[in-house]
Amino acid sequence: MAVDQSDIEKLAELARLQISHEAAAETAQSISQVLELVDQLQAADTRNVSPMAHPLDALQRLRPDTVTETDQRESLQAMAPATEDGLYLVPRVIE
Repeated sequence: MAVDQSDIEKLAELARLQISHEAAAETAQSISQVLELVDQLQAADTRNVSPMAHPLDALQRLRPDTVTETDQRESLQAMAPATEDGLYLVPRVIE
């Protein structure tokens, strides 16, 4: 699929962008090259290729599930305007 300069100028007009004729021609050429690459990729036979979640078969490094921070609930709730039983009290917004 090829994009020509008139297509770019029409899109620029619809988007309310000002673009010079030279820039429109250059943009049309660049977009046409990208679309040619997409056409090449779509032509590749991928019937026997299994889908992957990630292109690299790398394992995710996991850290141990241990507590690394101290409990600061009391000191943080001391700054709150209202708390009860370890919970923050907020004004009701829905009746």
